[in-house]
Amino acid sequence: MENKLKEYQEKRRFNKTKEPRGKIKKKSKKLAFCVQHHLASKDHYDFRLEYNGVLLSFAVPKGPSYNPQDKRLAIHVEDHPYNYKNFEGIIPSTEYGGGTVMLFDIGYYQPLEPFDIKKGILKFELYGKRLKGKWSIIHFKEQNFLLIKEKDNIKGFKDIKNIKTSVKTGRTMNQIKHNILKFSTDFKNNIVEDIKITHPEKVIFKKEKITKLDIIKYYQKVSKRMMPFLQKRLISTIRCPSGNIKETFFKKHLDNSSKGIKKVILKSSNLKNDYYYLTDVRGLISEVQLNSYEFHLWGSSASKISHPNIMVFDLDPDEKLDIKALRQGVLDLKNILDNLNLKSYLKTSGGKGYHIVVPISSIKTWSEFKATAHKIALLLSEKWPLKYTANMRKKDRQNKIFIDWMRNTKGATFVCPYSLRLRPHAPISFPIKWSDLTKIKPSEVTLQNVSKYLKRKDPWSDFFR
Repeated sequence: MENKLKEYQEKRRFNKTKEPRGKIKKKSKKLAFCVQHHLASKDHYDFRLEYNGVLLSFAVPKGPSYNPQDKRLAIHVEDHPYNYKNFEGIIPSTEYGGGTVMLFDIGYYQPLEPFDIKKGILKFELYGKRLKGKWSIIHFKEQNFLLIKEKDNIKGFKDIKNIKTSVKTGRTMNQIKHNILKFSTDFKNNIVEDIKITHPEKVIFKKEKITKLDIIKYYQKVSKRMMPFLQKRLISTIRCPSGNIKETFFKKHLDNSSKGIKKVILKSSNLKNDYYYLTDVRGLISEVQLNSYEFHLWGSSASKISHPNIMVFDLDPDEKLDIKALRQGVLDLKNILDNLNLKSYLKTSGGKGYHIVVPISSIKTWSEFKATAHKIALLLSEKWPLKYTANMRKKDRQNKIFIDWMRNTKGATFVCPYSLRLRPHAPISFPIKWSDLTKIKPSEVTLQNVSKYLKRKDPWSDFFR
């Protein structure tokens, strides 16, 4: 079969450019289209229509126009791979088409008559975020065509020159260029320059327009505070390879051999499973590169798997309860821990509740550790049976706060301090002072406002002392 992408692939060095190598796509019900603003040696727009498994592509120097009187030159160029429709970023200046690429529009189209470029005329209707209505591409000589807006009922659209931002990320050309270049500089100034980051422009939180690069930069910034928890402690992560936070999976076994990562083999039911931990910030960034954005920890160190040393309580309120009742529950549990001479630390959950974390090394076995956590939760629920429960059954949790002690078993995990949560608004499970309890809500700290909280003194600075 003819390789429709041969010309495209021959023109590019994929070890130098982050453009997709691509493959022929199988037939789909809806036909995709995209328009990319391409600031290369000459400023132009790339107009692409899905056609026989690839993107039929035209370079349009002035871009599409809504005025039917404008006949815009559209130069037929090589077919591009289907997944090029999502590409946004920088093509290195040394490479073919070097420059900044911004996704101007994306959507699908419907042919208005049998589609065949050899006949020299293509008529179609666009259903994009910005471009809509009936259009034609008409051949007039050699590789030159004309892109023309047909008359229809579509009205009220701006001149494309007035649209300066990406339909994908909301960023301007300069912001795309600046962010990618800053990303390269930041990493060269630190110890992770040997980690290749792919698709840094991929949007993970659509509403907030937060990209993979934004998340990497956050973890790099917070790594000094976060790594003491991650280092030499088995981890699990929540991955989001699709870029849709509703499509995630929990990963607890090793699936790569990146720098900064160590393997641990544990036996269970005659099976050997590869678990792992991070040794330094390279491992953290490697995991994020592989689309792991949320980090969870074991309650024991990797060197002493059977000796737990961090106890966690998650206060999970019934949805009917107000935050005042939740905060009182946190204080009531802290009071019990204080009476047991157990120093405790507070963090937001990034969800509905708060987490109380207790460093403890005096308990030698997991069974005793679990029993102790259960007893502490029961002390609270038995003292105030109408306010709290240690039972996870839904019927026992109505109008109460569930004191979740069940994270304190071997193999269970809890969300790492400073970890991003893959939930709407990009919340962070963030360590706070006890005096902050009445000021900071459980999901108040987010990736967008975290900088102001990081400027404060570390409230858990003595956690490992």
